[in-house]
Amino acid sequence: MNVEVFKTNVNTRRYANKLVNQIHKTFKQYSANFDLDDCDKILRIQCNEDIIKPGTLISFLQANGCFAEVLPG
Repeated sequence: MNVEVFKTNVNTRRYANKLVNQIHKTFKQYSANFDLDDCDKILRIQCNEDIIKPGTLISFLQANGCFAEVLPG
């Protein structure tokens, strides 16, 4: 299983849910969830089938009005 963690600027559950739905539609192999209680407003992406492409996901999120950067592991 591959996991990537991103710091975001998402601050509402409604916006997080919208982004998760869009991620699941666009990247069918990804499982996404937000931890808005974390100070970094974390987005976790899991994928069992393929390598996660952070740059592609960050560009997708930016196109949807969201700042995101990979958190170092």
